[in-house]
Amino acid sequence: MPPSLIEKTLAVSNATLQQSRRDHFAGFDPFDGLNSRLFEWFPGLKSGIFGLVWIQFFKQSPVNFRRLLGVPKRRNPKGVGLFILGLLESFRRTEDVAFLQEASGLADWLLTQQCDRNQWKHSCWGYHFDWKARAFFVPKGKPNVITTIYVAQALFALADTLEALDNKKQADNYREPAVDAAHFIVNTLYTEADGRCFFAYIPGEMAFVHNASLWAAAWVAVVASYTNNDSYKTLALNVARQSCSEQGEDGSWVYGARHHHQFIDGFHTGYNLEALDLIRRSLNTNEFDQAIKSGYSYYKANFFEPDGTAKYYNNNRYPLDMHSVAQAVLTLLKLSGEDGDADGDKALADKVISHSLETLYLPEKQRFVYQKTRHFTNSINYMRWSQAWAYYALSYWLNGCK
Repeated sequence: MPPSLIEKTLAVSNATLQQSRRDHFAGFDPFDGLNSRLFEWFPGLKSGIFGLVWIQFFKQSPVNFRRLLGVPKRRNPKGVGLFILGLLESFRRTEDVAFLQEASGLADWLLTQQCDRNQWKHSCWGYHFDWKARAFFVPKGKPNVITTIYVAQALFALADTLEALDNKKQADNYREPAVDAAHFIVNTLYTEADGRCFFAYIPGEMAFVHNASLWAAAWVAVVASYTNNDSYKTLALNVARQSCSEQGEDGSWVYGARHHHQFIDGFHTGYNLEALDLIRRSLNTNEFDQAIKSGYSYYKANFFEPDGTAKYYNNNRYPLDMHSVAQAVLTLLKLSGEDGDADGDKALADKVISHSLETLYLPEKQRFVYQKTRHFTNSINYMRWSQAWAYYALSYWLNGCK
């Protein structure tokens, strides 16, 4: 790729990190509307249809009403986990220990943010806001599998890096909760319902969502390999087989089993592929090769446009979204060559990066917008959804350009 793209991406990556540092990695979130102080007077409205409408209003509005309605900026554990993963990429690229020290400081904060161990028995993490979806209501502090997995990945990767530098005591401090997260997944989230075996998104819910179940299986597979736990290996394989058995003939996955989950989008498809690849590598199996190959071919054929646009849906480019861009870059690089065209995959990732810098980055504010629809741009600064993902993906791409 042209040196100018590397230079521009490095400048944007550094600026995004610096701006996030100024905010102490705290910010608003697309789904944090129920943190409004108004609900201190009307808490019962959160879990019903009013709460769902309220969250969607905040999420869809290009005008940020959060300060007016008393929604504070907060750190999000998943966002912090993504920043740690990005900082580790920057450390590997530069060997500047300041990145590693900053990652360790953020990891120390994550250790203080674990959900109530008296209730959940193991290490797990959730969002810093109440969250109302169509399928369920999740109170603040209740763990969810995606947040838990990204935090566990970050802690485990940090432990690996520290151990390689002969800092085993500090490494163990981060590795133990990362491994323990797999015990939470197995003991609390494993579900058998409607003829399926899967890992639930949150404790006690029966909604089957492919990306959540596969990412959970992937983390169980990582820990199974690390601890040589045969029962965890078997469980991870069985759960992965469930999602592979429901893959479309064209290689696609709908989001989940419920009637309102019958859409196909880019970043969740990327999640599925990355998770399956991690299972394959962790358990040294070729069982999922065909599912990955078919899914990757579908992914490349349906979620990219010639100009480098990373589409949100298989049948609609909009909204343009930095989360879709970030996962596209990670998927293309982590599964590079899956269809025999590694050079083409790298070139496509370069094009996606270049296009996103032109269309989604705000140079005067040193950050990325949330979304662009066909008719307007939502420029609200969302730390977890946009900046954390952007920094991780750009850092990963830059590390591959060494």
